[in-house]
Amino acid sequence: MGFSVSASHGLSSQLSSSSHGQLCSSSKSTPFMGSPLPFSASILFGKQCSSQPRLVVYSKRVSGLEEALRIRRERELQGTTKFRRRPPLRRGKVSPCLPVPDHIPKPPYVNTNILPEIASDHQIHDDEGVARMRAACELAARVLDYAGTLVRPSVTTDEIDKAVHQMIIEAGAYPSPLGYGGFPKSVCTSVNECMCHGIPDSRQLQNGDIINIDVTVYLNGYHGDTSKTFLCGDVSGPLKRLVTVTEECLEKGIAVCKDGASFKKIGKRISEHAEKYGYGVVERFVGHGVGNESPGVMVEGQTFTIEPILTLGGIECITWPDNWTTLSADGSPAAQFEHTILITRTGAEILTKC
Repeated sequence: MGFSVSASHGLSSQLSSSSHGQLCSSSKSTPFMGSPLPFSASILFGKQCSSQPRLVVYSKRVSGLEEALRIRRERELQGTTKFRRRPPLRRGKVSPCLPVPDHIPKPPYVNTNILPEIASDHQIHDDEGVARMRAACELAARVLDYAGTLVRPSVTTDEIDKAVHQMIIEAGAYPSPLGYGGFPKSVCTSVNECMCHGIPDSRQLQNGDIINIDVTVYLNGYHGDTSKTFLCGDVSGPLKRLVTVTEECLEKGIAVCKDGASFKKIGKRISEHAEKYGYGVVERFVGHGVGNESPGVMVEGQTFTIEPILTLGGIECITWPDNWTTLSADGSPAAQFEHTILITRTGAEILTKC
């Protein structure tokens, strides 16, 4: 979940998802993520043509291996773009907010209309902070794994929300989304063309759906945040491939992280891999972290999330009147994966693993 708080144990700044600057047409920002990311649009420089028409022939020798790779690539792209479009997502009935016991500590934004500001300075965890961060992230990972076991046709996203809520409060933690900027539920459930921030409701999951479940918990003053896209029943090949490549993008983004590395490398690596398959990378929602605005470099002891969202079509997005549910403008399916990581001297530790 794109989640921003300014406290030292909160999650704050955004990362740059790509140095190539694809444009998301939606100008609306959500409080989960702060302001939309800046982008650099591609500029095409033309040359004046002479009045005399000319025919220029370019030739290139292609080896057998290169030709085979080219054909394979074309087939992959064809397989990506050809899929049976599912019925558009419709809003269901949203049930009342679930209660949280009084003894469970709550984040400072609960019961207020004030959203935390984004911190601009480095906030490095000490040993105690890292231990608490690990505990929150491990809980989030366990809750997400459990939520995934509930995904099957006929189950409603509201039922998933209730189960997630119960598991979190039984662990003595608070479900971070609940009450954040008016968000009415304890988890985000984003189905098919929903890119992120889907509100659980009465809609039943259908055979062939994909669903991203985004879990964030608040435990001992720290937020643990993770998400995964699950398959519901018999899912088509193109959608399975989208989900697989999105997870690979997350892994490749994490692989470049270490003390002193540039945040821009994350987006570059993600974009390079996604573009091999012709997928769009949604730049508006890419990650958030502790104490570093992009551009910048990673610092040992720092934690942040990486959460690539890929689509089978365009990256333009629209937001429903609830001010949260964000869908692809062209109705194309989207997938997302997210981990919270800790920067070390030589690499990155994934905190949101069981």
